[in-house]
Amino acid sequence: MTPAARLAAAIELLAAIESAPRKPADAIANGFFRDRRYIGGGDRRAVSERAWGVLRTHRRLDWWLARAGVPGNPRMLLAASLLTQAWSLDGVIQSFSGGQFGPSALNAAERAALRPLEGHTLDHPEMPDAVRLEMPDWALRPIWARFGPDLQTEMAAMSEPAPLDLRVNLLKTTREAAQAALAAEGIESSPTVLSPWGLRIEGRRAVTTGKAFQGGLVEIQDEGSQLISALVGAQPDMRVADWCAGAGGKTLALAMAMENRGHIAACDVSAPRLDGAVRRLRRAGVHNVERHLVEPGDKWAKRRAGTFDRVLVDAPCTGTGTWRRNPDARLRLTENDLAELRPKQATILDQASRLVRKGGRLVYATCSLFIEENEAQVDHFLAAHPDFSVVPLAAAWTLPAPPPGPGPYLSLTPHRHNTDGFFAAVLERAA
Repeated sequence: MTPAARLAAAIELLAAIESAPRKPADAIANGFFRDRRYIGGGDRRAVSERAWGVLRTHRRLDWWLARAGVPGNPRMLLAASLLTQAWSLDGVIQSFSGGQFGPSALNAAERAALRPLEGHTLDHPEMPDAVRLEMPDWALRPIWARFGPDLQTEMAAMSEPAPLDLRVNLLKTTREAAQAALAAEGIESSPTVLSPWGLRIEGRRAVTTGKAFQGGLVEIQDEGSQLISALVGAQPDMRVADWCAGAGGKTLALAMAMENRGHIAACDVSAPRLDGAVRRLRRAGVHNVERHLVEPGDKWAKRRAGTFDRVLVDAPCTGTGTWRRNPDARLRLTENDLAELRPKQATILDQASRLVRKGGRLVYATCSLFIEENEAQVDHFLAAHPDFSVVPLAAAWTLPAPPPGPGPYLSLTPHRHNTDGFFAAVLERAA
């Protein structure tokens, strides 16, 4: 593809994302490129990077365009984005020439609207804080409550592209051998700092088509997610429930920690998500997992109450901790989403706690930055369940690296730990 054609494709992709505001951008992008198989791998990466660059700076770009009185449509957002990447206005005008396969030409009003951005940073003294920090207006207060004076630094890190983290599958290989297998495919990686099973790859690489991934040597999993799996403390021959298992990412890590011994119940309310786990389990060589679909009126949990050594609740949440990986989620999230999730999280936590045996542990985790979904949920649960108590992070931590913080809970952020934003609490039932 020519450079201009790549720009046109990025505009088309952004328009597709905009037209489906409740659907994740990565899912839209997968369908977009699947329908355009003529776009090669290098071109796909270039188009995606252009589109994701707009999504990461969407609120500021839109503010500049609104200030100039022009609509913040995908075409103008991308043009404005180029000017923040050391492009000159003349260069943008030449690329938006209306030529074959390229974006349509810029008119005089559009060129005038873009001119103030030439050689200028995206920030502006008159820009509202929520716009400058690339978050919904309503989210400023709860995220400030989390970070306080560190807010700007943390949100700057949240706007950077996330690295690609892999978890090495110790059921099949070692971290060193997996790293060598990836290197043989031309993929350089480095060991993660906190997780003893992690490998980190900078930039976007096609890992899933390689032999190391296809052979089950590695799985894609953020280092923070790996740490939550470790915090469960699953051991061989235990009975473990992954209550919100989804497609099984943490289930796989638990099975590895248990050396394929014992029993894992992977539970979820979504049959498609559970079905999606089957292929991953087979690829990883895992065979100690039972999948269970949680349905209304289901007696499965009641019959197994008090029988699990460990129960993990990776609760549905706002996903604010994954904004660097899913920048489009900032544009979709509403205050009503948070209001609806909080009672759902409390109900899920209560249901899952009934599975924990006396002396067993319940791990509650989210990928959220909001106190309302994290510490406040734990406080609410403990008030209603006096037979549970918090196991401090230092006491629950079993990895070689020191715990990543002094508090009672695991609290990870992109700035402090170079992971997604995660929260986890370990709660123990009285013996």
